[in-house]
Amino acid sequence: MATSVKLDDDLKNRIQHLADMRHRSAHWIMREAIRDYVEREEARESFKQEALASWTTFKETGQHLSGKEARSWLTTWGTDKETEIPQCHE
Repeated sequence: MATSVKLDDDLKNRIQHLADMRHRSAHWIMREAIRDYVEREEARESFKQEALASWTTFKETGQHLSGKEARSWLTTWGTDKETEIPQCHE
């Protein structure tokens, strides 16, 4: 799919300068920037959808962990005393 993007002269110059410093083409710099942006936004959207699904489940069941319970569990991560996730409750 061929796509064109209109850039102002300042941004074009900045991209070209960066490309020269990295010994890459301006096309490569732009493609990498777009790929990074898309991956970041996909991850953000996935996180948002997961949060909305969790909120829906909470509203339906009332099952949850308190902030204190979650923090206590998380502080054990990576230690010799790492514990299993606590059971959710109403």
